[in-house]
Amino acid sequence: MSVIRTEKHDDVLVIVADNPPVNALGAKVRQGLVDGIEQALGDDTVKAVVIRCDGRTFFAGADITEFGKAPVGPNLGEALDKMEASDKPVVAAIHGTALGGGCEVALACHYRVAVTSARLGLPEVKLGLIPGAAGTQRLPRVVGVANALPMVVKGDPISATKALEIGLIDRIVGAQTLAADAIAFAREQIGKPVPRSSAGTAQQDAVRDPSIFDTFRQQNARGLRGFEAPEAAIQAVKASTEGSYADGVKRERELFVKLMSGTQSAAMRHYFFAERAANKIDNVDAATPLIPVNKVGVIGAGTMGGGIAMNFLSAGIPVTIVEMQQDALDRGTGVMRRNYENSAKRGRMTGEQVEAAMGILQPTLNYGDLADCDLVIEAVFESMDIKKEVFAKLDGIVKQGAILASNTSYLDIDEIASATRRPEFVVGLHFFSPANVMKLLEMVRGAKTSDAVLLTCMALAKKIGKIAVVAGNCPGFIGNRMLTPRQQQAQALIMEGANYWDVDDVLVDFGFPMGPFQMGDLAGNDVGWHRDPSRVETVREALCAAGRFGQKAGKGWYDYDEARNRTPSDETRAIIADFASKAGKPQRSFTKDEIRERLLYPMVNEGAKILAEGKAQRASDIDVVWINGYGWPLFTGGPMFWADTVGLDTVVAGLERHGLPVDESLRSRAAAGERFSN
Repeated sequence: MSVIRTEKHDDVLVIVADNPPVNALGAKVRQGLVDGIEQALGDDTVKAVVIRCDGRTFFAGADITEFGKAPVGPNLGEALDKMEASDKPVVAAIHGTALGGGCEVALACHYRVAVTSARLGLPEVKLGLIPGAAGTQRLPRVVGVANALPMVVKGDPISATKALEIGLIDRIVGAQTLAADAIAFAREQIGKPVPRSSAGTAQQDAVRDPSIFDTFRQQNARGLRGFEAPEAAIQAVKASTEGSYADGVKRERELFVKLMSGTQSAAMRHYFFAERAANKIDNVDAATPLIPVNKVGVIGAGTMGGGIAMNFLSAGIPVTIVEMQQDALDRGTGVMRRNYENSAKRGRMTGEQVEAAMGILQPTLNYGDLADCDLVIEAVFESMDIKKEVFAKLDGIVKQGAILASNTSYLDIDEIASATRRPEFVVGLHFFSPANVMKLLEMVRGAKTSDAVLLTCMALAKKIGKIAVVAGNCPGFIGNRMLTPRQQQAQALIMEGANYWDVDDVLVDFGFPMGPFQMGDLAGNDVGWHRDPSRVETVREALCAAGRFGQKAGKGWYDYDEARNRTPSDETRAIIADFASKAGKPQRSFTKDEIRERLLYPMVNEGAKILAEGKAQRASDIDVVWINGYGWPLFTGGPMFWADTVGLDTVVAGLERHGLPVDESLRSRAAAGERFSN
């Protein structure tokens, strides 16, 4: 079956794409568009052209499976130039999403109509690229630099309403009548001079405000830090204001090719596929019937429990939340309401949506109210004894066939499951804090966890907007297990003479939002502290004994001003020096390279062990965990892809140089010249 067909409606030729699932612009589609335009130009009875798509969406982007392969013509730029050169009006009829190459197709058309629900955008930057078919040149000529910059540099799509407002589309049409309305619109344009986007001007904004590009950089510096593609996107849009259209296209191509051959785009494309691969669960029949989940129970209304509950409430799933004391219950539900109301103030939801979410929340002090829940998640204190007590109680209350989940971040799921008579219905659901914000969900597979439970939880993760990764049952699972050696090295480094602020700065320079000591101050150094100031066995305990709890106290590892800006603390330095002296640790200076290797190479080593033990399904799953749960910089692709980039032999040599253990699986991969990623 052809992916492109044409339909003649009297004097209008309609070119229809049908390339499921998202009408990606593969070689056959591109050739079909060229053939369709040539058919229209060669038929004197055709006076106008409409381009539309069957299925759920307009062209949603390039066919990324073609990346890295030998190009097959015509390329998209050639196809679009052919389209734009037509002297017969060409109208794009848009539904669903017109993204990337799809948006570039629309821009090359002379006119654009869209349904209200359509979204348009140029998200290539999210793959470490910029548009490569003149999108950076046509868009600013159509909507102006000020409107084009955020679309190209940030990559977020805009609504049809916004597109109409800035001139990206010409008319909003009916969802049920898109095809007919587009034909009617095309007929209105017959006989008029065709407006070509390449002939427009993008210079007005830049002439009026020459600093527009520097201002945009400054306003968005935090979100763009470390990424190469956004700066290339700015340069490409700037080129649209400085010379001819042809010169701008040439500059866009130069920037695109450089990015495409670079490591950042390779890393971000790796992550794109990694996130999708994480949805697949090894050795599980995807056709296994799911367990209906119409009501969820959450035990604990603290920060974590309340955040977990919000995920389900926001998705329209009723939640029963249980606490031990009324004041704790009231405090927890009050925080949830305030979080929702703050979202409403920022325009992320309406007042009606706030009330709808809170309206399906049932706060209670009675465990018996969980009896009819389909899924119950405990979010109590991280103690095995407490968790087993909770699960034993749930086993006697919650209906048979319901899923019992633990939010543990470290503990043995099989031991927790042993407190029940239904271990096949027990699973770990490790949410990351704040649970209503963080995307990652580690789904911990117990020895007896059923396939139906795993698939049901994976489907639920999608429903509540989480990125789920299956982890095997081991201490710390994937994320915290790999965090442990990094934290151990951070502590070892400062005992050997490294400045703790240098340790933090090395990770920030690498691309993390913060380092381990900054993180401690943010979370609170007193979290899990035994509360006995006279018992001081670690530097952290000494900080707590001195009241240095972190940002909330105005002092922790660092001293903080009223704006929470950090400066190194003389008191903290003295505490560290005292511990190092008592431990007899020789002091020396460290280079940033050594600090980085000491922090990150042991993580890669632990990741190799996790893979060798089968506790992660694939290396890319580890990358997904660390990018979404711990702030590992996306532009490096995650720890395992980054190790491939550095070279596994380099990692092994570095671990040996620093006297750190090397797992045999890592050593053998390195010796064989293998990579973690395919």
